[in-house]
Amino acid sequence: MENIVKKTLNDAASALDSLLMDKTAMTATSNAGKVLVECFSTGGRVFSCGNGGSMCDAMHFAEEFSGRYRLDRKALPASAISDPGHISCVGNDYGYSQIFSRYLEANAKKGDVLLAISTSGNSENVID
Repeated sequence: MENIVKKTLNDAASALDSLLMDKTAMTATSNAGKVLVECFSTGGRVFSCGNGGSMCDAMHFAEEFSGRYRLDRKALPASAISDPGHISCVGNDYGYSQIFSRYLEANAKKGDVLLAISTSGNSENVID
């Protein structure tokens, strides 16, 4: 079992090293951070969404803004689109493909930001 744990951690370290060496990815990540700062500094809100495990990632992402994350600071307005009542209502009435777009139609305003997570890259209701 220890070998499996060690291999998994080495794989993660290798992936992180590769990411750090990828200038395009580093620039994109930095730019995304700037978009978030701009959103919050102009009174905007950040929404996040995803399906399955990606929804859990979206929830964690949002909660780090309203929670503490690394330092004490003012809570920032962020939320994940994860309300089961909304998801089942819209899924039933309009189809699962519209659960995120309908939520944003009702709650988002110009200047807000959406972080859409699709681990597979194939979630039509996330990437469309």
